[in-house]
Amino acid sequence: MTEVQVRRSAKWELRRQAIIDTSAHVFAQRGFHATSTAELCQANEIGKGALYYYIGSKEQLLVAIHDRVMDEVLLSADRVASTGGTPPERLALLGAGLLDVIHSFPDHVWVFLHEFPALTGANAEVFRRRRREYEQRVEQLFEEGQRSGHFRAIDPPMAAKAWLGMHNYTYLWMRAGGRVGVQDLAAQYADIFVRGISNPLVDGAAATPPTSPVAPAQPGPKKRGYGAA
Repeated sequence: MTEVQVRRSAKWELRRQAIIDTSAHVFAQRGFHATSTAELCQANEIGKGALYYYIGSKEQLLVAIHDRVMDEVLLSADRVASTGGTPPERLALLGAGLLDVIHSFPDHVWVFLHEFPALTGANAEVFRRRRREYEQRVEQLFEEGQRSGHFRAIDPPMAAKAWLGMHNYTYLWMRAGGRVGVQDLAAQYADIFVRGISNPLVDGAAATPPTSPVAPAQPGPKKRGYGAA
């Protein structure tokens, strides 16, 4: 690839990301189905041909918005996994990372939460796979905490759903400039949740891992949300 092509590609990608961001705001305000292609073009100040050139179909634009959220969430989970801290420490960092994404991309996550049923076919399958990948990261952290003795005997899938619900629900009430910042809220959530599942036999160090059987979780709806501090 020539230097000119590299510059052109970088410029193309910047314009594409700007269209994604603007369209996420439009969808968050009006809804995916209620927004026409003409309205998207007007908001982005481009013609239909340019919209298809940068994005493709309207559904592909929805895919790009969902990918923006999942890319950030999974990258945050990767960074947490590399820290090597204890399960309680990594759980706190994971929550801080999730809330930071929620805070940084409010329009994108509103669309993520409300409009995912509009994804069809392979697009819907990829979305479900990536969402499940993150949920499994959370579940595995609870399982590791049980093995290390930091966490008491719990149902990891159910605990993960509760943990996700606690963080995701903040999109309904957190606002920019509120009295509680992202890091403060993350610390409070971590304190509440970790205290609730801590092994009472552990006092600052791992004890014998719990041996109580853990019942399998029943499948249920998954939730996603966002918030801004």
